[in-house]
Order: sequence, then structure tokens, then C-alpha cells
Amino acid sequence: MSNVKLSIIYYSSTGTNYQVALEAKKAAEEAGAEVRLRKVAELAPDAAIDSNPAWREHINATKDVQTATNDDLDWADAVIFGTPTRFGNVAAQLKQFMDGTGGLWFEGKLANKVYSAFTSAQNPHGGQESTLLALYNSIYHWGGIIVTPGYTDQNLFKSGGNPYGTSISADGNDIPEEKAEAARIQARRVVEFAAKLK
Repeated sequence: MSNVKLSIIYYSSTGTNYQVALEAKKAAEEAGAEVRLRKVAELAPDAAIDSNPAWREHINATKDVQTATNDDLDWADAVIFGTPTRFGNVAAQLKQFMDGTGGLWFEGKLANKVYSAFTSAQNPHGGQESTLLALYNSIYHWGGIIVTPGYTDQNLFKSGGNPYGTSISADGNDIPEEKAEAARIQARRVVEFAAKLK
């Protein structure tokens, strides 16, 4: 057992990032980590959600997934964030959660933990890399240790080779196996380095 405590905290509107989070959770648990899977609170109004049947369907399907709190960050040795890209940036739902961590940051409780992230967009050039880089800006301020997949495994090339984190072109279908494997590689790497740090 690695005895690493990992929080996977994500936002997903129609389910792509949720699928990636599940793959990461499975791999992290297989690597010996204790994992909390958490979604962030939805901010969009019902009218917007109901305008997209897949969005409403996903909210209903994941109603039993617990909502993330600052305790999930405080508890964790490592955190993997997941977000869709919004104009090359972090989705408002996840950004609001991160913006609410000032108290933990002030007490130094976000420093010296391992962090990583994954993302999705409707097309391969929809701002995926810039979204991950933008998310990591907060981690620098927290004093976190960013662990990316880089090019540490040949299987990462099959998934598109994003060195900053797993990135998915969301098309409403299940994620392809090579993307699932990229998420698993990333999660195992996070657990490995969090265990070394611990």
C-alpha cells in the first residue's frame, strides 16, 4: 500500500471529465491510494442545463457523487483536478471552488502537496493545453508540486501526447481506450510521486 490520500476533484457538464475521473480513480486505487472522488458545485441555471439534454442527464446520473469541500484538499496528499476548457481557461465551476481556498492557502495547508490535472474540449485544438497551464497558475501560488505525465510512457503518444495532462476531445461518446490509459498513467504517476514525497 502506498498510503497516499488522493482527491480527484472535477467539473463535468455532460460526462467526459467524469469518465476520465473514474479511470484515474481506478488506477490510483490499484496503486494503493485511498481516493476521494468529488465533483464541484454546479453554477449554471436550470434553464441553461435543460437546454442541453446530455447536460441534464449527466447531472441526474451523478447526483450521488459528493460535492467537493475544502476538507477534501486539506485531507489529501495529492489532488488531481479535472475541467472542461472554457475559451482556453478553467471552467467557472472549478475556478470558483479553487477561489474559495483562501483560508487553507493562508494557513499553508495547500503547500507541499502533489497536484495534476486533466481537461477536455470539443476539438483537439480547443484550448486544452492553455487550460491546464492556466489551472497550474493557482498551484504555483499554493506552493504545490505539479506532476504531469510528460512523455514518460510510450502509450501517452497514442493519446495525443499532451505533456501537461490528459486531454480529451469530447464528442458525447465514451472516451477512447488510449485516453483512458493516459488518465491511468497520469494517476499512477501522481500516486508514485506523492508516496515518495510522503
